[in-house]
Amino acid sequence: MSLGRVETKRFTIGKYIVVAQPIPHSAHMLRYTVYLGKQRLGALASMPSEADCRYLEKPPVVPPLKIFYVTSRPGRPKKGSKPPATPEQKNAGYAQPGLSHNDLPDLHIPRAAEDR
Repeated sequence: MSLGRVETKRFTIGKYIVVAQPIPHSAHMLRYTVYLGKQRLGALASMPSEADCRYLEKPPVVPPLKIFYVTSRPGRPKKGSKPPATPEQKNAGYAQPGLSHNDLPDLHIPRAAEDR
């Protein structure tokens, strides 16, 4: 019993030359290689149409990737919200001290050495 191996075929679709060759280690699958003149455009595992050949010749332009931030939430701010703080205002907040033992003399705040 012999396997029905498919032979290499050559045909044209419009201005494109298509060469169908058997895929190695496959009994009946073909690889369709598309050429325009002497330039190889690409290969497909299914029978290409003329639109597929044109797509291989001139693929569409892909826009550049946008960086995705999980924290970004585009849209309008809610009513009554404060405008975003400038870097100067953010740094100014760290210069203001919080509560200390001098602000509330009757409150005991233990020091690190007293905790042990």
